[in-house]
Amino acid sequence: MSETQILTLPVLPLTAGVVGPTMVVTIALDEVEGVAAADVAGGAGGQVLLVPKRDGQFRKIGTIAKLEQDGELPNGTRAVVVRGLGRARLGAGRSGDGNALWVEATPVDDTHTDSPEIVRLANEYRAVVEEILERRGARQMVEAIGSIDDPGALADLSFYSPDLDLDDKIRVLETLDVAERLTFVLDRAKEALAELAVRDDVRRSVGEDLEKEQREALLRRQMAAIRSELGDGDDEDLVEQYRARLAESGAPENVVEAVERELTKLERTSAQSPEHSWIINWLDTVLEIPWSERAPEHHDLVAARAILDEDHAGLDEVKERIVEYLAVRKLRAEREVDPADRRAGPTILALVGPPGVGKTSLGESIARALERPFGRVALGGVHDESEIRGHRRTYVGSRAGRVVRAITEAGAMNPVLLLDEIDKVGSDWRGDPSSALLEVLDPAQNHTFRDHYLEVELDLSDVVFLATANTFETIPGPLLDRLEVITVDGYTEAEKVVIGREHLLPRLLRSTGIEPDEVTFTDEAVAEIVSRYTREAGVRSLERQLAKALRKVATRLADGQTGTVTVDLETLKDFLGKPRHTPEVAERTSVPGVATGLAVTGAGGDVLFVEAALMDGEPGLTLTGQLGDVMRESAEIARSYVRSHKDTLGLGDANVDGRRVHVHVPAGAIPKDGPSAGVTMTTAMVSLLTGRPVRHTVGMTGEVTLQGKVLPIGGVKQKVLAAHRAGLTDVILPARNEPDLDDIPDGVRAVMTIHLASDIGEVLAVALEDEPVGAGSEGPDVPDGPDGSEVPAAA
Repeated sequence: MSETQILTLPVLPLTAGVVGPTMVVTIALDEVEGVAAADVAGGAGGQVLLVPKRDGQFRKIGTIAKLEQDGELPNGTRAVVVRGLGRARLGAGRSGDGNALWVEATPVDDTHTDSPEIVRLANEYRAVVEEILERRGARQMVEAIGSIDDPGALADLSFYSPDLDLDDKIRVLETLDVAERLTFVLDRAKEALAELAVRDDVRRSVGEDLEKEQREALLRRQMAAIRSELGDGDDEDLVEQYRARLAESGAPENVVEAVERELTKLERTSAQSPEHSWIINWLDTVLEIPWSERAPEHHDLVAARAILDEDHAGLDEVKERIVEYLAVRKLRAEREVDPADRRAGPTILALVGPPGVGKTSLGESIARALERPFGRVALGGVHDESEIRGHRRTYVGSRAGRVVRAITEAGAMNPVLLLDEIDKVGSDWRGDPSSALLEVLDPAQNHTFRDHYLEVELDLSDVVFLATANTFETIPGPLLDRLEVITVDGYTEAEKVVIGREHLLPRLLRSTGIEPDEVTFTDEAVAEIVSRYTREAGVRSLERQLAKALRKVATRLADGQTGTVTVDLETLKDFLGKPRHTPEVAERTSVPGVATGLAVTGAGGDVLFVEAALMDGEPGLTLTGQLGDVMRESAEIARSYVRSHKDTLGLGDANVDGRRVHVHVPAGAIPKDGPSAGVTMTTAMVSLLTGRPVRHTVGMTGEVTLQGKVLPIGGVKQKVLAAHRAGLTDVILPARNEPDLDDIPDGVRAVMTIHLASDIGEVLAVALEDEPVGAGSEGPDVPDGPDGSEVPAAA
C-alpha cells in the first residue's frame, strides 16, 4: 500500500449509502453537518471527505470526492453532485472554516499485483455481473463493464449493485486488498445470480401452471354447459365452494391430492346417487380438520408451577414430574431436536389414581401451562375399535374416530388430548380398541396415523397425549408399555382441609350464588367433615358434603335470614346430620382372631378386616367374602405355615390339624383379590389360636411364604394413607418395601410408626398383644350355640 501527502478536508457524513471511487452521485444535504461541509468545500479546493456513519460513529475509511454542482432538488432540499476520486484514511481532527468537521485524510491506493489469481477473480466476477445484467435486461451496460481492465475498479462496480446492503458496501470500501475485495463481491454476485435463477424458474413454472389452469377452466366451462343441459348444474357451485375451502385449509399435499380426486369424482356423480352424499360428508369432515392451525407452545416453567399450585393443593411429586415433562419439551423446542429422535422412549403421561384426586383437572392444568387447546376423549366402556380408528366409508352412518373428532373440536393440530378412563376400554367381537390406541400413542407410529374414514395420513406427533386410569393393572400390557405412569395416590387429611377451603368452597359459593361474607366454615368444621363424614382418597365426597351444607345455608338465606351463617363443630350436625364414619378398628380387633389389613382398590387405599374362627368338624379351610384365587391361595399358605410351625409360634398342643379353620373377609358383596393379604391372614390365625388379640392401632400388609418370609407388595403410599385415615398409628410393611417410604408425605410419616418386617415372627411381635384373652391350650373357649353346635369365637 502506497500513501501520499496528508490532506485536510471537511467531512460530509453518509448515513444511508456509500460513495466509492469513480462514482458520480447526487447527495441530498438534509443534515446540518453535510450543509456545513458543502459550504466550506471551496476552501479545500472543492473537495470533501465522504465518510459512512453507522450507529453515530464514523468509519475509518472514506472517499475523497470533488463537488461538481451545488443546487436544490424539486422539493427545495439542497443537494450536491459529487465525483469520487479515491479512498482515504481518516486521521486526527483539525480546525477549519465554518461549522464543518475538518480531519486529516491520507489517500490510500489499492493493494494488488497482476497475479494470475487476481486476473482469474476479475474475469469470473465480470462474467457473473454480465450474466446478472443479461437476466435483468440491462444489456447496454455489459459493453461498459467489458472496457474496465483495472481489477480494483472492476470490484468497485459493486457500489452500484442493488444486491449489496449498506454493511456490504462499507466492507467493500474498507477492503484495500484487491484480491480480498474481488473474492467478497464475487460471492455476493453469485448469491444474487442464484436468486435470479430461482425467480426465473418460478416465473416460468407459474406461467406453465397458468396455461394449465386456463385450459382446465375452459374444459370446466364446457363440462358445466353439458351438466346444465342434463340438469346437474347445481353441483358446479358446490365443487367450486369446496375448492375454495381446500385452498384456504392449508392441508398438506397428500390431503390436497385426495380431496381433488374426490372432487373430480363428485363432478361425475349424479346428485341422485348414494355415493354423492358419502363424498360430501367426507369432504366436510376432511376440510373441517384444522390442518394449518397450530397453537403457539409456551415453555415458562415458573408460570407452569404457578398454574399447578393454583389449581391443585398437595401432589408435590406429581407436579414436579409434570414440570420435568414440560422442561424436556422446552429443551426439545429450543434446541430443535430432530423429530426422529423425539420418538424414542415413552412420552405419553398416564395419571393413575383413585377417583376424585384431580387427574382430569391436572390434564387441564397442563393445557393451561402450555397455553394449548384442551380436548377430552372418554374411553370408559368403549368396545368398538372403529370408535378410535374410524368407520369405513362404505358403512351407513360412518364417521371419523374420536381422536380425529377431538382434534377438530380443539381447533388446532397440536392440542392437549386427555384419554380418560383408559383402563376401562373393553374388547369384544367388534374389535379391540386398546390395539387401535397403540398406533395413536406410539411416538414411532403416530406421525403417520391413518383413520379408516379419512384414509389420509394424519400427523399426531405434535399432539400432547395424556391418559387417566384408576388402576394400571387392567391396562393391557402393550398399551401400558407406551405410557409413563404417574401415580396420583390421594391426599392427606390436612391437604383435604386446604383443598376444601381454598378450592372447593369458593367454587361452590359461586355456583350457589352465596356471597363469601354470608357464610363461614371454621377449620375445625372442615376437618370434621373430612374425618367423620367422608372416607376416600379424593375429594368428591367432601365436595358433596360441602354442597349439602351450602344448600342448607341457601335455604336459610332465601327465607330471609340475615347476617353471617357460621358452620362450626356445634352446628355441623344441623347441616349434615350425624357422622357417617366412626372409628371401628378398636372394636373389631377387641377379640382374638381379627387382624387389620391394608388393601388397594379402584377407589384408593382401604382398611380390610380379616376374621378367623376355629371349629370342630372335618379338617380343612373355609373361605368366605368373595375372595379371588390369589387371596384363597394366601389363606392356604397361611394355614399351612401355622400347622408346620405351631411349635415356634407357641401354640403348644393346640389341635390345629384336626379342626376346621374359617377365614372370612367382611363386605362379602365386594370382590376382593390381591397378593398382599398373607401376613394379615397368618396374624389372624395365630391370634385366634393363641388367644392374643391384635393391637387395635396396628395395620399390616404383605405376602407370606411357606417358610414365613414376608414378600414385598405394591401401593405402599395408598395403603399408609388409608391407615392414617382409619386412625391407625402403626403400620407393618415388608422390609423390601423400604425404598417406597420416600413416597409417603412427611406429615403422615411424622404421626405414623412404620415397622419393617422380613419374617412373620417380626410381624407377630409387633401386631399381637402380650397377654391372651381367657385361657386354654387350644385357644379361647368356644361356647355352644342354641342348637348345641359351636359358635365361632370371632363371629
